[in-house]
Amino acid sequence: MTAQELVDLRHEARRLRPTLPNHTAYTEHALAAWRGRMINEHGSARVFRALSEQLDRAGMLGAAECATFAQEERRHGVLCGAVVEALGGQATFVEMPSSYPIHSDVSRFEGCLRNVLSICCMSETVAVALISAERLAMEPGALRDLLEDILKDEIGHARFGWKLVAGALPRVDDAMRARLDRYLSVAFAHLERHELEHIDEGPGLGGDSASLGLCDGRAMRSLFESTVREVIVPRLEGMGFSAARAWEYRSEALAVWKEAV
Repeated sequence: MTAQELVDLRHEARRLRPTLPNHTAYTEHALAAWRGRMINEHGSARVFRALSEQLDRAGMLGAAECATFAQEERRHGVLCGAVVEALGGQATFVEMPSSYPIHSDVSRFEGCLRNVLSICCMSETVAVALISAERLAMEPGALRDLLEDILKDEIGHARFGWKLVAGALPRVDDAMRARLDRYLSVAFAHLERHELEHIDEGPGLGGDSASLGLCDGRAMRSLFESTVREVIVPRLEGMGFSAARAWEYRSEALAVWKEAV
């Protein structure tokens, strides 16, 4: 995307508005949270479209599946927009210009692996953990059902990434593995910055706020870190990557990477 774009999801979102718990004291906070989620989910559609095109150019499997993921992420944006509309807001926003990393310094195959690791194995695995916790904190109802719908797709996106990387390992030689290890530190740094930007630092609002998807920020930040340390890092280590070291040195690696590019 090279210019700002007005995204209008109102027509689709209004047909899908869920019935929400009547907790008006939290409406303002919930509106901000679901608006942010709407923008983030819709943006993920663009990311998966780009990944699909990248996989196709590299001659790798999964391009068609990733194109389906893009459609799913856009639908997630509409679903979140439906919550925005149900809360009294409008499912419109200006999407800002963004870039997609092609990694032209390495082969197309290696560039794809970098992005699959970052997008699917890291970001989508974290999304599964956070959405699962958010869903469990909700009372049964339409909003919880909506999150379960989104969660099902996110699980599929994460599984796709782990399976693709596992299948690609025979093509990863020692030199490529060393480069991927260095990249993992940068990917972890970007992951941490992105996630923490979208999670409040303080405690939750308490009361019935969790029923509208407003969770304790401190708990969600802790869950993010434990997901990285206890799920993502061990799984990458099991594939032969130096993921624990990559996570430990993520800040230093990002500074070096910025200087290099």
